[in-house]
Amino acid sequence: MKRFTLSMAVTLALASFSVSAQVTVSDPWVRATVAQQKATGAFMKLQAKQDAKLISAKSPAAGIVEVHEMAMDGGVMKMRAIEGLALPMGKAVELKPGGYHVMLMDLKSQVKEGDAVPLTLTFETKDGKRQTLEVKAPARAMNTPAQSPHGGHSGMKH
Repeated sequence: MKRFTLSMAVTLALASFSVSAQVTVSDPWVRATVAQQKATGAFMKLQAKQDAKLISAKSPAAGIVEVHEMAMDGGVMKMRAIEGLALPMGKAVELKPGGYHVMLMDLKSQVKEGDAVPLTLTFETKDGKRQTLEVKAPARAMNTPAQSPHGGHSGMKH
């Protein structure tokens, strides 16, 4: 009987692991801030094995964390919180500057280049199952190009 119970526990643990592997996160990063700056963005690529959506995010680094979109509205670029970001099955969805992103507001302290910012992302599938993923997103300098964590041009003026 003990073997059956142990076998069942292992089976349940493996089943819960397969559920938690439904969304993969790649290339996460957070934009570093300057002293006194109270907000920044987190960016990454998400890919789901089945239709899902990113419904929330949180971080101990910020008092408020929201999923945001930037979009043109009547010729004006506007940023707003959204209830969820659709992740179509098998399609990579990129969160990037100027588009969808995770907004971290009411920062507890300055985010410095090289810091690892912890994020907890919550996803929901069409059948209502939720999964959370813990991510450590490295902070990149404000002038670092989005496509490369290394790079940048010291001669550029902003």
